[in-house]
Amino acid sequence: MDSLTSLIDGFGTALTPINLLWAAIGVLLGTAIGVLPGIGPAMAVALLLPVTYGLEPTGAFIMFAGIYYGAMFGGSTTSILLNTPGESAAVVAAIEGNPMAKSGRGAQALAAAAIGHFAGGMIGTTLLVVLAPTVAALAVDIGAPDYLALMVLAFIAVTSVLGSSRIRGLASLLIGLTIGLVGLDQMTGQQRLTFGSLQLADGIDVVIVAVGLFAIGEALWVAAHLRRAPGEAIPVGRPWLGRDDVKRTWKSWLRGPAIGFPFGAIPAGGAEIPTFLSYVTEKRLSKHKEQFGKGAIEGVAGPESAASASAAGTLVSMLTLGLPTTAVAAVMLAAFQQYGIQPGPLLFEREPELVWGLIASLFVGMVLLLALNLPLAPVWAKLLRIPRPYLYAGILFFAAVGAYAVGGEALDLVVLLVIGLIGLGMRRYGLPVLPAVIGVILGPAAEQQLRRALQISDGSLTGLVNTPFSVTVYAVVLVLLAWPLVRKAARRTDRTTV
Repeated sequence: MDSLTSLIDGFGTALTPINLLWAAIGVLLGTAIGVLPGIGPAMAVALLLPVTYGLEPTGAFIMFAGIYYGAMFGGSTTSILLNTPGESAAVVAAIEGNPMAKSGRGAQALAAAAIGHFAGGMIGTTLLVVLAPTVAALAVDIGAPDYLALMVLAFIAVTSVLGSSRIRGLASLLIGLTIGLVGLDQMTGQQRLTFGSLQLADGIDVVIVAVGLFAIGEALWVAAHLRRAPGEAIPVGRPWLGRDDVKRTWKSWLRGPAIGFPFGAIPAGGAEIPTFLSYVTEKRLSKHKEQFGKGAIEGVAGPESAASASAAGTLVSMLTLGLPTTAVAAVMLAAFQQYGIQPGPLLFEREPELVWGLIASLFVGMVLLLALNLPLAPVWAKLLRIPRPYLYAGILFFAAVGAYAVGGEALDLVVLLVIGLIGLGMRRYGLPVLPAVIGVILGPAAEQQLRRALQISDGSLTGLVNTPFSVTVYAVVLVLLAWPLVRKAARRTDRTTV
């Protein structure tokens, strides 16, 4: 009942004219960004971080949430029409969506995706309202060893799940943890990796790291491959669904959140896994299995609903535990820190207006997105015609302005370029970017919790595993590490028996 009262108060905050304006700007920007291949929501939020310094926190986060959801909507448009996902969560939508578009059913595919996002977002945000205060209440009793265990789980899960190999994921995490070490030691005041530079004594701002890895790295990577001509989008009319399509998709829209929400809430790398699992589930349960791979509408509806619900799940762990499980959540966590707000169990008590205003704005944003995207899908498709050189030149300009605005130091631009080159190298050798960003943000916090736990236990290592919660989390970590080895051993025994 308290949650319902708080949510009603949140609607009072979200429905003020200025916050409605930020929500509308967020969903419009997010959709446009999602449509343009390669510019994900994480890059968009990272580029806008410096711009929002002067904004009131509630308005800024309402806009960021709008960008997050809007980019997922937009990503499916380019995925369906061009077979080029604008956002990683939209990769699965291309499997069935693009064959549908090629066979003249692009409008129906876009409508199934848009309504799937709406259904998944609404169900996911409702679960967020129900579960977040409960998780926050339980998290108040969590101590330093438990927080350290959770952060280790986040590190291991993100490095294990993302990218083509675990070694690459671990290498990316180590790059992030190393960047996080730059600056003064918080407890001893000792300089670390500053190379005698006073400007680096405060450390490297997370905004510069996020903008460098996402925006500069991506822009340089695309510039290196610009000779390849972009594909031509398939023209579509206004999205609509017939009765037969609705009959085939409504169950998929409802099943998606059951898969997407839990995966969003745990540190497992966001919407890529749940969208794929949703696709496999729909294929297994469908009465039209022969259509899969040739344009089955269920293969668009289910994964898109799962993607949207996973975005709401992501906010549960970010708001209640301060643990980012996706790149966007990592950048939003940096934004919270920029405003001097620390997400975690006490956030719901200290900043109720901000939190419940943000959650209420998600419901408002979903309605805005559905109202905008159904009629405007053909317009978004035209954004694909912007020449890539102009697009990425603009990104480099805004990234440089944003990085300079953080501290007003010329050195920040040099650091930005160096981190951008690291981002380019990571893309060249297949290293996922997310573990590096999570390493930069959670690394210093994990070090602090480790030292705190060891101080409490007088330096004894048993102090790291002296609670049932931390033991349980480390058991999950061991399962995550051992599972691929067990699976490989099982495959070998199968081959020898055959």
